[in-house]
This record gives sequence, C-alpha cells and structure tokens, in this order.
Amino acid sequence: MNTSVVSIQHNLLQKHRQDSKERGHVSIDSVGISFGNGPDRNIAVHETSLNIEPGEFVCILGPSGCGKSTLLNSVAGYVKPTTGRVLVDNAEITGPGPDRGMVFQQYSLLPWKTVLENIAFGPRLAGHSAAECHSIARTFLAMIGLSKMEKRYPGELSGGMQQRVGIARALANYPSVLLMDEPFGALDAQTRLMMQESLLDIWSEFGTTVLFVTHDVDEAIFLADRILIMSASPGTVIADLKVELERPRQSDMATSDLFISLKRTCLQYIRAESMKAFEQRECE
Repeated sequence: MNTSVVSIQHNLLQKHRQDSKERGHVSIDSVGISFGNGPDRNIAVHETSLNIEPGEFVCILGPSGCGKSTLLNSVAGYVKPTTGRVLVDNAEITGPGPDRGMVFQQYSLLPWKTVLENIAFGPRLAGHSAAECHSIARTFLAMIGLSKMEKRYPGELSGGMQQRVGIARALANYPSVLLMDEPFGALDAQTRLMMQESLLDIWSEFGTTVLFVTHDVDEAIFLADRILIMSASPGTVIADLKVELERPRQSDMATSDLFISLKRTCLQYIRAESMKAFEQRECE
C-alpha cells in the first residue's frame, strides 16, 4: 500500500483521538417532539434537557413507546424538534450530517457491496480517493477484527459480524458522536455479550461520544458512564444515574454489589413507568 496513503490515514486517526477530547458535546435544550395535529396529536418527547460531555458513553433506558428512539433521531437529524433545539459542539442540528454516525438494530449494509466497500462508502462520499477510502476501511476492519472478511458480502456474514461492520461504517467518517439504536437487540445472548465487549474496546480506542438506546438494563450498566431513564409517554428524562464501575469492564462485574444495586434502582424506575404506560392504554 502507498506509504503516503497510510500516513494520511494514521494522521486522521491520531487527529480524531486528540479532537475527541473536545468534540462530541451534545446539548438537548428544552426539546419537545410531537406528531400530528388536533385530537390526533401525539406528544412523543416532552420538555427534555440534558448535556453529554465529549467522550462520554451514555445509555437511554425506558418503557416501550417512551420516545427513546425519537430523542435519538432528533440528535441524528432525522426528526426535527417541535420545540427547543439540539446542538452538537454548539452547532444546532438541522438535518443528518457526517459528524454523527448512526447504527440501527437492522444492519442496513448494502448487500451488493463487499465488506470493504461498505465501510469505504462514507469516506468515498466525503471526497477521499479510492486508495484513501480503502486504507480507512482496512483500518476499521482491523479495529473490529474482520480484516480477513474484506472481500465477503454481508449475506455471507453472521449477524454479529454484520453489526461490527455497521459500527465500522458509522465510524469511518470520524464522527463526533456515535448514535446507536438497540444495535444488539436481534443477537443471541452470547453474541450480544461479545459485541458489548467489542464495542467497549472500539470506544476506548476511538474516543468518540456514544449515545446508546437499549431496553436491556444489564447492557446499559455494563456499557455506560451514565444511564438516562425516560418516563412513560410523553417521554422525558426522569433519572440521570452515574455508573461508577471501573473500566475496563469485565463480565463478572454483573455479580458485584454495585452492579446489583444499580440494576435494582433502574428496574424500580422502569417498572413504575411501565405501569403508568399500561394504565394509560387501559384508559384509552
């Protein structure tokens, strides 16, 4: 490979690691999100404000239908707030942008492109040369442990492998913020645990801010620096819990007193809000 291309890629990665200490600040300022009008109006998110510091790993928990994904999509730029505003690094979000990478539960890879070309797709759109795109893609393939799979197509990979490629593709534009909407929800328990550990390794290496939506309390505690718990619809943040488990995280931490205590607290909040959501549906 051309040494100048390798040098460019090395410089990009080094610059991102340095910049990630200052980039990736997310500010959600009095955001309300509703859909429809009149009697059919549905308030998905109500008057929510929060700040996420550069490099933080934040998980969002809450009962089904509480607006977790809607709030995440407002940071991604797919949903425009009805009231308030969302800012990343003091710039108001007006639509999707390369400064925010998104990973969905469904893998969303391009089935007609190889693994290498899927990851190189974003850098290619950003104007990098073919050689630079392939260098970037190979760097991230190595980071996710799939260098030998670069010529495979998505349909030839397991679900866990496809999701690792999805994460690499989201990171290939060096975003300030990585947004993840239940990315491991479709995986079996063992693969899910391996993916959680892999994600933490990537996050430690890459240093970007992560906002991660999940229904799984254990997953949130294992991954996060902070856990935000949302109320029943209309959703708003009702608890902001700091996770003080040491890093790097180990799977046996799930039996520690701190983990169990935090899990109990999260479940109490979620049970109470789930009961409210159930009662709301019963009254309709």
